[in-house]
Amino acid sequence: MKLVVIIPCFNEEATLPLVLATLPKTIAGIDTIETVVIDDGCTDRTVEVAKKHGIKEFVVHTRNQGLSRAFRHGLLRALELGADIIVLTEGDNQYPQERIPDLIQPILDGRADLVLGDRQTQTIPHFSRSKKFFQKFGTWVLNRAADTNVPDAITGFRAYTREAALELNPIANYSWATETTIQASRKYQAIAIVPITTNAKLRDSRQFKSQWQHIRKSSLTIVRGLVTYRSYAVFLTVGLFFLLVGLLPFIHYLYAVFFTPRSAYGSHHLQSLIIGTVLLTASFISFTLGVVADLISVNRALLEDILTEAKRNRFDNNRQGKR
Repeated sequence: MKLVVIIPCFNEEATLPLVLATLPKTIAGIDTIETVVIDDGCTDRTVEVAKKHGIKEFVVHTRNQGLSRAFRHGLLRALELGADIIVLTEGDNQYPQERIPDLIQPILDGRADLVLGDRQTQTIPHFSRSKKFFQKFGTWVLNRAADTNVPDAITGFRAYTREAALELNPIANYSWATETTIQASRKYQAIAIVPITTNAKLRDSRQFKSQWQHIRKSSLTIVRGLVTYRSYAVFLTVGLFFLLVGLLPFIHYLYAVFFTPRSAYGSHHLQSLIIGTVLLTASFISFTLGVVADLISVNRALLEDILTEAKRNRFDNNRQGKR
């Protein structure tokens, strides 16, 4: 059984040696361990440092493309290399690489398709109160959206089976962890949790300039996931809201007609009826969009099945050719 560790890097020459030094050399149940470093447009000596530590496999971006695209391309490279299990960590030494054996154990036991390393964010000393709150709230929102029950939805320390990785089709340029957690749930993948303790902070995050930017972009990813995988529920909810609000002016008008003197109501009721008509039209449009979006969602599911099968054939043939 082969394990491939993916390490996305953007100018990590100072911290990458710490990551590589703590990677396990042998793991019970694993025959081969290989490491892939993603050079995400590095302008320092990250690649030279990696080569000095014996790394032979690289995915090279000529310019910085971000962690989401680095993850996507690293995942494909790991599959090309014939990985049975894929582990993702990061080049800033945030995660405890020595815990990789514990991280993959649920997969080796046949209990999980995806394993998340729970950072226990409420206990991280360098996280501010606001960051801890938004991390917790964001995970709660994602759990509601994805129908999951994970304590740390955006952790970057995770392990995938080969089949789980084949089923992933990440497209977002931001918040890959959020997107792939939603996809894993929609693919009915078994998710296991392994509590971990993060290492000391060595540098600030480069993924976002501020907490609000992170919240905004992550929210867009969650909304996109909802519209993609639960489109009918989203548009049905919106349509029902407009329907109920749009009926209020008509109910008020009928009440005025039958239960108040004629002189008590006048032209302002006409304005209310126009507003009600606009809202009912919006409700009809929402219901129609729900039907169309649901059909598109079904078509996407079929296309994803075809894409998964195509990747399976491609990478399995590649693995057999190497043998």
